[in-house]
Amino acid sequence: MGESVDAVVAPRRAASRPVWAEIDLAAVRHNARLLRQVASPAALCAVVKADGYGHGAVAVGRAALEGGATWLAVATVEEGVALREAGIDAAVLVLSEPSPEAMGQAAAGRLIPTVYSLTGVEAAEQAAAAAGRTLAVHVKVDTGMHRVGADPSALARTIAAVVMAPHLECGALWTHLAVADGTNEEDREFTVGQLRLFSELRRLVADLGVEIPLVHVANSAATICFPESHLDMVRCGIALFGVLPCPALEAAFVDACARAGASVERTGTRYADLRPALSLRAEVSHVRRLEAGERPSYGRLRALSVPSVVATVPVGYADGIPRRYFSEGGTVLIGGHRRPLAGAVTMDQIMVDCGADAEVSAGDEVVLIGRQGDERLTAWDWAEVLGTISYEVLCGIGPRIPRIVADGGREEIAR
Repeated sequence: MGESVDAVVAPRRAASRPVWAEIDLAAVRHNARLLRQVASPAALCAVVKADGYGHGAVAVGRAALEGGATWLAVATVEEGVALREAGIDAAVLVLSEPSPEAMGQAAAGRLIPTVYSLTGVEAAEQAAAAAGRTLAVHVKVDTGMHRVGADPSALARTIAAVVMAPHLECGALWTHLAVADGTNEEDREFTVGQLRLFSELRRLVADLGVEIPLVHVANSAATICFPESHLDMVRCGIALFGVLPCPALEAAFVDACARAGASVERTGTRYADLRPALSLRAEVSHVRRLEAGERPSYGRLRALSVPSVVATVPVGYADGIPRRYFSEGGTVLIGGHRRPLAGAVTMDQIMVDCGADAEVSAGDEVVLIGRQGDERLTAWDWAEVLGTISYEVLCGIGPRIPRIVADGGREEIAR
């Protein structure tokens, strides 16, 4: 199986405050190779927006490219410029239409902007002319997500504007799927309908005499569940980081790997081939033995039912641990066991109920996401407690938590 994030020996202290996120680049490379194999012959675009879903865009972007991705995708021009400033030369797609003010930065940074309005096309033309180069823009059409994209009725006009612009080329046509991760029949029918509409719009563009060299539709979920959506390129984000778009897609993932001839190892109900790239760890900073009836933390929200060892951990809601993680029954791992929080999450610290007989000391490891002994907490475990999705959990890990980038036994603090 190769090295995983769980096998990496992290520094006991990443900084003066013993909280850190470990990022395993070997896992990112592995996941990129696997997704590229599942999508083949389509190219792989690694989505590294939002600082690589909280993993660190530059490090994971490089690892994804080493694993077989040929494109990177970001949400904003600033994110793309940061990749360029780090020396990354690969094609970088900006997934939303930049503002007219930002379009010049996109052209200067050799980024590939998405356009879907006549204003955006005009701004892209002006920016390309000012930069003295031709810009191959990607035209996005709205097939049902209704967030951004050209209305289907306006697509011909948008394409024509791109074709008529002296410094623009139509580098691609693309769309985004709203419920490719859905597991009920209604969601599946909606996705099939989006794919059907996109196919019709491709024919419309062809009838205009416009050749589109690249078409792309699939996100991580569609890459797994809808092989007909692979087309020329797939855009994978969450799966690149070793997390399924939805836990219910495990069987679909196994099937996708089987179709691609990729071996799949099953571990209980876990998917073993996608390797989580991030674990979140800390150390116990303080320990108290409290009597039954004591009510730790702000608000004194819950009484201890028995005498308990209560451990303080220096991570809180300013770091991305929501206050409701206590009220909804969230746990962390200490001593290889799941331990509930003992009281409200505070800005900088949590308090953990380790039970009456636990042997816990300051400096002991605490795992918030990752493996400890035979137990594991995943981003989806957190999401299910919080009533959200794994994406939000990962992206919510705050910037003051340093990322320890581990690669082949070498570790460095990314930020």
